[in-house]
Amino acid sequence: MLRTSLALTLGLLLATQAQAADPCADHIPQPKPQNTGRDFVGQDMDAIQDQGHMTFAVYEDYPPYSWEDAGKPRGVDIDIARIIAEDLGVEARFSFVAAGENLEADLRNNIWKGAVIGGRVANVMMRIPYDSAFKCRVEQVVFTGQYSTESIAIAYDKASYPDEKPVPAYFRFDAVAVENDSIADFYLSSFAGGQLAGAMQRYPDMGDAMAALNAGETKAAMGPLGQLEYGLEAGTAVHQPPLAGFAVSQWTLGVAVSFSYRPLSYAVDDAINYALQDGRIAKIYESYGLTFQPPVR
Repeated sequence: MLRTSLALTLGLLLATQAQAADPCADHIPQPKPQNTGRDFVGQDMDAIQDQGHMTFAVYEDYPPYSWEDAGKPRGVDIDIARIIAEDLGVEARFSFVAAGENLEADLRNNIWKGAVIGGRVANVMMRIPYDSAFKCRVEQVVFTGQYSTESIAIAYDKASYPDEKPVPAYFRFDAVAVENDSIADFYLSSFAGGQLAGAMQRYPDMGDAMAALNAGETKAAMGPLGQLEYGLEAGTAVHQPPLAGFAVSQWTLGVAVSFSYRPLSYAVDDAINYALQDGRIAKIYESYGLTFQPPVR
């Protein structure tokens, strides 16, 4: 399953991040949703605890964060969701969803309204990039529970770079793999006036990009650190060099909850905060061979 729209959404969201002291200063409030059935706006804490389970929306086919392995949910976001549910005293259930045309559509379909046909919402959606300006535009959602930071890195073939690790300027001549329409794709496509275009190799997702690197079809791959680390094999490594002109090379990740259920959002945030403080979230990242980057909270 292609995740192009998710990558495109993230790239556009972060590329337009507001720099003003008050990112909501020029925002015009949206009309609140009207005539929306209860089944389509989530559940309160009492209902969740009475039924004994809560539902998490996670992106499908998205290792190492969320995917199904022989029918069993796996991934960093899956394990963090289970921590949240355990803290609330209920079972975690999962709704694997495809990325929509943009992040606002994902939140509308999975958190506060539901898809037009057969749509039901989840109690919580995982892996939501936190942006202070974007949260002003989507008033139907509470953005909370920041649990990690993601950042852009470069994976490379160690034999091809025995002395110096590659930086973007090397990709004028050396092949580099990226996920199509991702942040790395946008960045490298515009780097040095487009001089890298001839060496870029685009793949449907980072798993394919890393497979190409490990197979020797490319000398490097550029993308989110976690996905690069998860795809490393013998003979490849990863590093994070300074990226000239890349103001959004890292971002904070959290969760989304319907604005109608703020007590739930507070409970979810508390559960994540406890798991950050006692190291459980860091251990989850470690269990998948990933570097844990603490969030900005």
